[in-house]
Amino acid sequence: MDIVRNDDGTLVVPVAPPRVREPDEDGVMVDVAVDATPTTRVLHPGEGGYDEALAEWDAQQNPDREVAVSTKSGREEARQVVHAVAESPDHAVAPAVEELDDPEASGEALRHVLVGGVHSVEDFAAEVADAEGGEPLPAHEATKIIGEVLAEIDT
Repeated sequence: MDIVRNDDGTLVVPVAPPRVREPDEDGVMVDVAVDATPTTRVLHPGEGGYDEALAEWDAQQNPDREVAVSTKSGREEARQVVHAVAESPDHAVAPAVEELDDPEASGEALRHVLVGGVHSVEDFAAEVADAEGGEPLPAHEATKIIGEVLAEIDT
């Protein structure tokens, strides 16, 4: 089952059925059959596991993509596009992405941020604030914007 990204930024992720162990008649712990029907969970930006799930979702979009590599120019544009979306009164992603000189390099830089997890996102949000001005975005907001930008770049 694949991860699904909703328009509101939430992710529907598969949840493995729990492993249940109980003692048999001799007191030996054995696995007990459980309903193996896959279940799902909705993760919101900022929830534990969201950044990792978003990185996995992004990898699902193009499984043949090589490991993300962040270049200096890609990271600069990535900071600019995240700032532009965050500052946009209507949170307009498409126009901000259209302004990119190298969307592919920006996307790679953003993927590189996601792979690093929540601390990487927090550091990137601080970089955006330092380079573009203002206060750092909360990690969950930065992650949501990164996901929206990546989705737009990949369309």
